[in-house]
Amino acid sequence: MDSFSSTSHFKTRRIFESIYANIFFILAILTIFTTIGIIYFLFEDAIVFFSQYSPLKFLTSSNWSPVIPPKEYGILPLLFGTLVVTFMAALVAVPIGTLTAVYLSEYADKRTHSILKPLLEILAGVPTVVYGFFALAYVTPALRMLFPSISPFNALSASLMVGIMIIPMVSSISEDAMSAVPDSLRQAGFGLGATKFDVSTSIVIPAALSGIVASYILAISRAIGETMIVTVAMGLHPTLPEVRYIGPIPYVHPADFLLETGQTMTAAMVQLAQSDLVGSSVAYNSLFAIGITLFFVTLLMNAISNFITERYRESY
Repeated sequence: MDSFSSTSHFKTRRIFESIYANIFFILAILTIFTTIGIIYFLFEDAIVFFSQYSPLKFLTSSNWSPVIPPKEYGILPLLFGTLVVTFMAALVAVPIGTLTAVYLSEYADKRTHSILKPLLEILAGVPTVVYGFFALAYVTPALRMLFPSISPFNALSASLMVGIMIIPMVSSISEDAMSAVPDSLRQAGFGLGATKFDVSTSIVIPAALSGIVASYILAISRAIGETMIVTVAMGLHPTLPEVRYIGPIPYVHPADFLLETGQTMTAAMVQLAQSDLVGSSVAYNSLFAIGITLFFVTLLMNAISNFITERYRESY
């Protein structure tokens, strides 16, 4: 009787395992088809746009004016605004996030870790429109005490808020990578007389480097695709800074773009979507051209992340 019951229980488990496997397979296939569908529809309308407007002019023109005549669709000001926000946000998030990860992984006791990490990850759950409003209402007035000429809508406050928003991504993934480093490596360092700081910087961080760098690139990809913060805090006026010269050497003064209004690719898509667009018009199809540009930028960042992760991954 016991043998029959055990066999029946085993068969029931096999049936349920088979059902679970099929459900997971269907969900995985659904995810793949969803991604393929998004890419297809982006390419479909982007190709229509590039049949109406020169791809070379789209990538090299410095004027973006899709609604007001003379209509131009040069993406350079939008790309510049996106890269400025991304770079400045990385300057905020990378050092703070990495140092936070080192503290949580190497210095914090279990009680402190259990309190600080959930509190830190709350930042990831704050709606981005709240970050944008905070930048507009509080950060910009505070910056005005240092920079009296700062515009009400500016790249600097937007960049600071985007950087704060992506700190949890950097710190959480980096901390997980550091925690995965075996304690035997730490103990070997201590046995050689290394201090905790030396062990953290010379042993743990190099051993977890692939995961740390992957967190950087994933966070930067998140910053590139941010919409609401830059829409609210940075403005909707795409500009390129004036190129100045010291003798024959060209340069751009940071105040010409950090303290002034600007626009990113995602903010331009929001602005276009809210305007009176006519379906199948050049302006309407330009939405998909911007989208496909963003797609390739984030795809490149993810490919770099995967390469670094695989190239420098340590197996313990």
